[in-house]
Amino acid sequence: MGVARREEHRAAAAAFLYAVTVLGVLAGGAGVRAFEDGTAVYIVTMKQSPVFHRRLTLEKFGSSRVATAVGRGRGGGGGGGGGAAGGAGDTPTTSVLTKPRQGSPKPMNYGSYIVHLQNALLKRTLRGEHYIKLYSYRYLINGFAAVITPLQADKLSRRKEVANVMLDYSVRTATTHTPEFLGLPQGAWVQEGGPQFAGQGVVVGLIDTGIDPTHPSFADDLSTDSYPVPAHYSGICEVTNDFPSGSCNRKLVGARHFAASAITRGVFNASQDLASPSDSDGHGTHTASIAAGNHGIPVVVAGHQFGNASGMAPRAHIAVYKALYKSFGGFAADVVAAIDQAAEDNVDIISLSITPNRRPPGLATFFNPIDMALLSAVKAGIFVVQAAGNTGPSPKSMSSYSPWIFTVGASAHDRVYSNYVVLGNNLTIQGVGLAPGTDGDCMYTLVAAPHALKNNTVSPTEMSLGECQDSSRLDADLIRGKILVCSYSIRFVLGLSSVKQALDTANNVSAAGVIFYLDPFVLGFQLNPTPMHMPGLIIPSSDDSKVFLTYYNDSLVRDETSGQVVSFGGVAKILGGLNPNYGNSAPKVMFYSARGPDPEDNSLSNADILKPNLVAPGSSIWGAWSSLGLDSAEFAGESFAMLSGTSMAAPHVAGLAALIKQKFPSFSPAAIASALSTTTTLSDRQGKPIMAQRTYSNPDSTQSPATAFDMGNGFVNATAALDPGLVFDCSYDDFFSFLCGINGSSPVVTNYTGNSCVASTMTGADLNLPSITIAVLNQTRAITRTVTNVAAADESYTVSYSAPYGTAVSVVPTQFLIPSGQKQLVTFVVNATMNSSSASFGNVGFYGDKGHRAIIPFSVISKVVYSP
Repeated sequence: MGVARREEHRAAAAAFLYAVTVLGVLAGGAGVRAFEDGTAVYIVTMKQSPVFHRRLTLEKFGSSRVATAVGRGRGGGGGGGGGAAGGAGDTPTTSVLTKPRQGSPKPMNYGSYIVHLQNALLKRTLRGEHYIKLYSYRYLINGFAAVITPLQADKLSRRKEVANVMLDYSVRTATTHTPEFLGLPQGAWVQEGGPQFAGQGVVVGLIDTGIDPTHPSFADDLSTDSYPVPAHYSGICEVTNDFPSGSCNRKLVGARHFAASAITRGVFNASQDLASPSDSDGHGTHTASIAAGNHGIPVVVAGHQFGNASGMAPRAHIAVYKALYKSFGGFAADVVAAIDQAAEDNVDIISLSITPNRRPPGLATFFNPIDMALLSAVKAGIFVVQAAGNTGPSPKSMSSYSPWIFTVGASAHDRVYSNYVVLGNNLTIQGVGLAPGTDGDCMYTLVAAPHALKNNTVSPTEMSLGECQDSSRLDADLIRGKILVCSYSIRFVLGLSSVKQALDTANNVSAAGVIFYLDPFVLGFQLNPTPMHMPGLIIPSSDDSKVFLTYYNDSLVRDETSGQVVSFGGVAKILGGLNPNYGNSAPKVMFYSARGPDPEDNSLSNADILKPNLVAPGSSIWGAWSSLGLDSAEFAGESFAMLSGTSMAAPHVAGLAALIKQKFPSFSPAAIASALSTTTTLSDRQGKPIMAQRTYSNPDSTQSPATAFDMGNGFVNATAALDPGLVFDCSYDDFFSFLCGINGSSPVVTNYTGNSCVASTMTGADLNLPSITIAVLNQTRAITRTVTNVAAADESYTVSYSAPYGTAVSVVPTQFLIPSGQKQLVTFVVNATMNSSSASFGNVGFYGDKGHRAIIPFSVISKVVYSP
């Protein structure tokens, strides 16, 4: 038996034992009694350093014990299953998927030692009591997740070895042509040698709902070029019945799943959620393809061709850490385990299209297990990108909080699929639907489902009949050759009714087409173009739907006595929507995209931190779809789907970050964030200011120019980000000092990081971020920023600025020459000139004589002028 095969069997056995252990305990008396006593999942962190921090300490002092004292292997506790090498390696006969990083130490003592300490702590503290340990966290944080009672949690919190005990909480997902819209084919990809090389050697780790490994977007045999698995990546590929050996390859280099917290809660549906990396939802497959799917994959949906799809970094490698599920979303304990494993596996980028279901409680929003685990990931050199959340457009609706996380909002791009219905009175109404039109210029009679029931039955009381969900109740002879009219109610949003079922109904009764009008109660829900195999559309506006219904009802002829419909006078034709239209008003910030200012705590105090960091395409995005995908019924059975949300925006940036990492492998996470932030676009395709939608209902009618709290630094510019000129760098020590500067935070910081605070007055405004945000300007404030020249040549810069309204700003210096590789300190003095609690915005521009420019937004919320 070869090495790869042995690893495969070992991983499969681990997965089996884990499932037997967790499910067996739950089925037994201990598990039942524990839950009856009000247990819950708690995340416990310990004071002793985790593996990564320990390694840094030993390396700092040049210890020869690094290779013998610090282990890379993962063990102890439930890990969501073991893993194994799954696919081809450098050659068809050699697998390298389980090879450790070159020169990395073998699994050794320290990691096992801290797991031993965790187990010993539980045994000593809870001797003779029932509990279930779910995970051992050991790489980024030293801790564990366990099913315990509140009393047991209190006992653990009193132990001197324990730093923090926190109740687990739920998370959720935040749910092509965009490479062309972002200028990749003629810009960033050219700099990397073309799409066949863009992102090669970089591993993007996605924490999501898994992946469909059979999709061509993740194949590794589309090119004859050498395509080795990056030597630094040390992850494995889990093997299960629905994720068999061979699922991984040189493109999909790793895949695991994490579900222990969900299983212990009894919410895990094994037949639907799948205890494997396989994606039964569709969301994870979609986001993975946006970030790093293969180039030039044909998009065929409902039998129609919609061009070719490509990820932002089509040659980058993908590692999947499944911690989200169709039935329930996910839980922090599982997500933290996924983050910890991804970092231990040496991914270069972590992409999370997920947000918490609630604002984290406590001293500050930054102090929560997920964000603190991601802080350690940043310390390990991993760039972290997260969706802003789909809770906009209200202020302070942000769901991604911390300055070390790169937060992405959603914008529209320039491609729109629109079709139209032309009524018999020559009125034209716009709709959505990836569907063909009716034949020629012929007009077709309109028949609403409630008026076409068998046996001339009165109008139905069941909503499903008006929604065209049951063809057996309709008179096929009456509808044949006509356009069937159906209602689109909240039941479609909830998944109780579906367009696909309505289309089956229309087909069963031989309708010439189908039109859906919007129920007036469906507000604030964006209707994506839906694939239809026959002529059809959905009228997405309630106002337009009223116009359509008025025409239809006015055209009916009714019996004067009974009131029953005796003839249908309304006619229409459908103009197809298979071909996209390209406009000039993009990009614009979508109404659902979460907005700043960044809430610092549950009292909604404002943080001195800009969120979102920028916006990227997130509306109507084509992406790969899982063959098992259940998240969108309209795309069931299709290989691609069109979705909208900040979930779609985040992986765009993850892929673009991979291109930056490929070109600048030594860039820190903050430097990558800076390159993306300072090179953004601030205007649409017409050269006008980027707009932001302000309401759920009729959002285009309420849009206004976007501010920094809508779009952050602006709209991502992929090509410019590869040549930023200047970067604003920021280290883990800076973030640590910032956390210590929060009033009363010292014990919390120590609990999470294991390090003690020294006196710190640093605020978010003092971090060397590519933005300046001041929540409260009390008279005057001095702010400094340090820029580093990462260009190949020396360059002279001029600094210009636009002061936020109600402030006066001075800058020193206004001009400087900065040699390549060197730094320059710039000081801003800001004075309040009026009392105001309304946010105002300006910007600062650094303009180089060799063509580089760096623009950062300048935001001030409350302004206080001294009065004696």
